[in-house]
Amino acid sequence: MAALKGPLKSPRQDQKRVPSQADYETLSQFRYLIRRFLEFSQDAAKAAGLTPRQHQALLAIRGYPGGGPVAVGDLAERLRLRHHTTVELVDRLSEAGLVERVLDPADQRRVLLKLTGLAADHLAELSAVHLDELSRIEPLLKQVLSRRSE
Repeated sequence: MAALKGPLKSPRQDQKRVPSQADYETLSQFRYLIRRFLEFSQDAAKAAGLTPRQHQALLAIRGYPGGGPVAVGDLAERLRLRHHTTVELVDRLSEAGLVERVLDPADQRRVLLKLTGLAADHLAELSAVHLDELSRIEPLLKQVLSRRSE
């Protein structure tokens, strides 16, 4: 993942605001909930016989906006990885029988990624438990996010 360079700039950069204790608590709680969900996700992927990164890749392919075809570059962007790292990941997914490479009919130089039936089965099972977990933590997330609008 690319490192952040320099301070983040918000659309309201001109309006410098000093965070309050409540702001710090909100940010802390939000990060805590995200980390808990990520830990849940990693454990679920491992239990299904996948690495967390493999699970993320399968989800990124299946959940690509518009349901359209996904090229390696698209996947790299969605995973926030370098292109060559994504190629290595796709190689491992292909060797595991989870992803197929197909040539783009419109541009034979471009390779598109397609989930296999095995990958679709793994992903459906994992997505169901992830949706259950999101339902479980949704009230906590809403509570944290609603603090931002106060």
